[in-house]
Amino acid sequence: MTTHTALTVRDPWALLPSLGNLDAYITTVNRMPMLTPEEELSFSRRLRESGDLDAAGRLVLSHLRLVVSISRQYMGYGLPQGDLIQEGNVGLMKAVKRFDPEQGVRLVSYAMHWIKAEIHEYILRNWRMVKVATTKAQRKLFFNLRSMKHSMKEGALDDQAYRSTLSESEVDQVARTLNVKREEVLEMETRLSGGDVALEPQTDDEGESYAPIAYLADDSNEPTRVLEARKRDYLAGDGIKLALESLDERSRRIVEERWLKVNDDSSGGMTLHELASEYGVSAERIRQIEVAAMKKMRKALSEVTA
Repeated sequence: MTTHTALTVRDPWALLPSLGNLDAYITTVNRMPMLTPEEELSFSRRLRESGDLDAAGRLVLSHLRLVVSISRQYMGYGLPQGDLIQEGNVGLMKAVKRFDPEQGVRLVSYAMHWIKAEIHEYILRNWRMVKVATTKAQRKLFFNLRSMKHSMKEGALDDQAYRSTLSESEVDQVARTLNVKREEVLEMETRLSGGDVALEPQTDDEGESYAPIAYLADDSNEPTRVLEARKRDYLAGDGIKLALESLDERSRRIVEERWLKVNDDSSGGMTLHELASEYGVSAERIRQIEVAAMKKMRKALSEVTA
């Protein structure tokens, strides 16, 4: 019994349902007892002075409802609330670890910054595949533009206000309020209002699909194709050279003249009759030598690439 109690205090998550059951998690968190200012001060000092993990667990547990509350402010980005809460909990634990109780500030005020910072980072990493905010000013614009647009559209609660375009005067107002250039406001609005495109086909139809994945995929670096390309390059260079060396002089010259030689006028090498006249044999005999030579070369190439 004592072991179980120590475990639940040192591991605050053992007291909670999984975030996969979000309703049960939120219900449990909201029932967690709040700490009095005296208790918070005592636990914070114990953690800071001696690294007391029991005290850290009590501080974390009593502020989990704060993370749930803050996560609701970011539900408009299409990300699961469970994921937002999980990231916010990371921020809460960072805040508890760094909190100095001697500064005269309550943990709830100090932790809000850390919780929001972790959630902001998560949204920026996962909301879109393309990064929408990299500088500090762009991040500020990213997280304020939505709420400002809703306010300007007479407090509309549906997403239509978010999708509607800002007027020139509204763009100027946002730029002045957030101290950014109006061009940055226009660019961010374009990024935020642009629809996401599914790379994979969204239906199970057996017909031909024209989803972006069909024409965006680059298979040039696919391992099998890379090996095939290397094999072709080798056969066209060193492989042909080694295969030719396996032939006698006459057979090698016939193959070179018939298949490998290109004249300045791009007319190719000598014909069967020209070679027959040079060697004093029939054209059919030259053809037979050529066939035998090609067969010998294919065998040599197969042995090299085996």
